[in-house]
Amino acid sequence: MELRDFFNKSFQLTENITISVKDIIILIAVLVLTKILMTLIQKVITRKMPKGDAKKFRVVFSYVKWLTYVLILLITFHALGVNLSGVLAASAALLIGIGLALQTLFQDIISGVFILIDQSVHVGDIIEIDGKVGRVEEIKLRTTRAVTIDNKVLVIPNHLYLENSLYNWTQNGSETRENVEVGVAYGSDVNKVKELLLKAADSHPSILKSPPPLVIFTNFGDSSLNFKLIFTLNDSFQGLIPKSDLRFEIDRLFRENNITIPFPQRDVHIKQK
Repeated sequence: MELRDFFNKSFQLTENITISVKDIIILIAVLVLTKILMTLIQKVITRKMPKGDAKKFRVVFSYVKWLTYVLILLITFHALGVNLSGVLAASAALLIGIGLALQTLFQDIISGVFILIDQSVHVGDIIEIDGKVGRVEEIKLRTTRAVTIDNKVLVIPNHLYLENSLYNWTQNGSETRENVEVGVAYGSDVNKVKELLLKAADSHPSILKSPPPLVIFTNFGDSSLNFKLIFTLNDSFQGLIPKSDLRFEIDRLFRENNITIPFPQRDVHIKQK
């Protein structure tokens, strides 16, 4: 009987909030079980992550755990019949204001968690988002830091990954297929053109031999016969340099072999009245 009385002993915290010893014990048990469950979830999610990503995820997950504890606390108090309506009413306006102010921040953090979990982007990947291309240098909780080919730092808010299409140039490996397009004058020897384009590609040290370069006759244009030279690079981030070298070499070979690269021409007829 004394034990029951002890468990039922109540404490008046405020005018509207009363809590018993039994309520405190139940609350502690629920929080301990929640902690064990959250620890297991964290271990399951991070066990296959790289060490650096796992460390970042644990930082983010710590915020999730505190939010979970608060929710469990409120739910447990409600289940035990503890009246918290006064406290919640007083803090509602403040919480709404803070939530609106931190909306974008939370979007960035949640997006950062998704990046860490699904492993869609890694440090060293070359990505293109919203028309901007860069090599990923660092993935933070709120932003991703990348460096462009002209050595400018590109800071990408993580929520943009949810709002835009992300192109990961190197997720399937560092090799990428690139191309250079060129037009030649009508009447040119198309087989000779193909031979010269392949010769230009074979002479460049950055272009891989396998798979071999390929020439496609793309179309009969308004002023030219259009060709596309397709080749493979091992480092597409530096692709502008091999492409420039190829254009120089193609121009030289075409001049030596009397292949003309035409410019657009129009015939203007003037009618006399």
